[in-house]
Amino acid sequence: MEQYEIEDTSDWLGCPTSLETCRHQLRMIENEVEELTLQLRQARQNIFKLVEMHAEATKECNTLRVQLSDAMADVARGHAQVTELSSELRALANVKHQNSHLFEENQRLLREKRQSR
Repeated sequence: MEQYEIEDTSDWLGCPTSLETCRHQLRMIENEVEELTLQLRQARQNIFKLVEMHAEATKECNTLRVQLSDAMADVARGHAQVTELSSELRALANVKHQNSHLFEENQRLLREKRQSR
């Protein structure tokens, strides 16, 4: 047996040939491509769901903004009404005070008139 034959292991039992190695690598790559294709499909589905969720959230956000704007307008109207009613209340309190003062003055004048008779 010559030296170069000792290093040749291609005929050993269980040692794959170059073609078998290439086929095995091809199967591994095909499996990996299938797995990646599945992952890509799932990622696209997830992205589609996220886009739908974002659209719904945006729609709800816009609706809530309109409701908030309406509520703020109602609050502003309520504040204006409170201010107006407060002014009317102060005016009525002044009238009440004047009425009480005039009533007391009238009663005093009546007492003076009765006493002067």
